[in-house]
Amino acid sequence: MSLSQEKFERLIARSADIVVATDREGKVAYYNDGASRILGYSPAEILGAYVGQLYPNLDEAKRVMRAMRASGHGGAGIVETFQTEFLSKAGERIPVAISGTILYDEQGEEDGTIGFAKDLREILRKDQLATLGEVAIGLSHEINNPLAVIVNQIELLEREVVTLAGERDSSIECERLDAVRREVGRITGILERLGQMVESEDYATMQYIGPARMIDLREQRDLRRDPRLAGLRILVVDDDLGVCRSLEEILEAAGCHVETASDGAEALARVESERFDLVLSDVVMPKMDGYELYTALRKLRPELPILMMTAFHYDRDHVIKRSRLQGLEGVVFKKPVDPTRLCEVIAETVSRRAPARAGAL
Repeated sequence: MSLSQEKFERLIARSADIVVATDREGKVAYYNDGASRILGYSPAEILGAYVGQLYPNLDEAKRVMRAMRASGHGGAGIVETFQTEFLSKAGERIPVAISGTILYDEQGEEDGTIGFAKDLREILRKDQLATLGEVAIGLSHEINNPLAVIVNQIELLEREVVTLAGERDSSIECERLDAVRREVGRITGILERLGQMVESEDYATMQYIGPARMIDLREQRDLRRDPRLAGLRILVVDDDLGVCRSLEEILEAAGCHVETASDGAEALARVESERFDLVLSDVVMPKMDGYELYTALRKLRPELPILMMTAFHYDRDHVIKRSRLQGLEGVVFKKPVDPTRLCEVIAETVSRRAPARAGAL
């Protein structure tokens, strides 16, 4: 079957790859459908424009032309799979491999160029996934074994602490050990998410510093959003930054706006200057414990719902008991926090207080 020039031109025009031709002045003379789809410019926007507009900068356009005139990339006047970048209309740098040639007129003078450019984004993504897979396997092997040893030693150490404490309160020491256990769990979760990304061949990146990006390894919590939580402003109070970070992730995934404070005094100052729909506070904290914060907030904002958190059923200094006598509505146990139960308790607490707050306004 012979391929007519008309069919050939239609084939090039509909090619999924970028096909661009220029005249002897470097102005775009041909621009196919694939180029329009990938780069975002319509033919009317780019035909007649200088081809350098398609590159991130003029130096890169000149580098491609120097390679085309040299003999080291397929021969003089030719480049084969020469890697460079195009710049889309939206400002995205698109990695491509160009195969092109210089066009000559009957006198042997340069009359323009034509190039076929392959979008490399999907190919590079596959390479990155393969590398990610090797990294995930290596990390899992090298890190999981030491983590298992750490967890076992924490369990033994916790038993020793409780035994040596005897009748004395060891809740603070045990809470510190639980914080280590929780962070070990976070590391294990990160390794698991790496493995899942490799298996699903799907990952996302997020901005790191400046133009640099990094793989997003944050836990994607699949919580059914309760409409009662949407837009709630919640203040989380805990001297354990790990707990604050974890609760912030859980509640923001549920649709809340979350602020944190590291002790009761800081929390009280925040409530004095900002509006919150609920305060979620730890029991044992420096400067001002949970009971002191609760009683101060009851005087300052009597309509503000307050929940307390504790890692242990042991109520040091009867903080929870005394707070309940003053009207405390709920307690959340955080060893570890159950995201679903936490959201339910917050939604129920705020809903019960909603009529009172409306009346106060």
